[in-house]
Amino acid sequence: MSPSIIQIIIVILLVMVLFGAGRIPTIMENLAKGINSFKKGLKDEKSGSIPDDEDKDKT
Repeated sequence: MSPSIIQIIIVILLVMVLFGAGRIPTIMENLAKGINSFKKGLKDEKSGSIPDDEDKDKT
């Protein structure tokens, strides 16, 4: 059961009322930074490298 277009519009309107139109770009920017950081962390984990902060602690 997927949401209809009316339900999606209602949710978008509620978000705009609760957070205000001015704060939405800031929230989206922070979300994008978080996603990029998460992807970078996954890439670092796959390559087996240790982040710079952990290198300093071990020396």
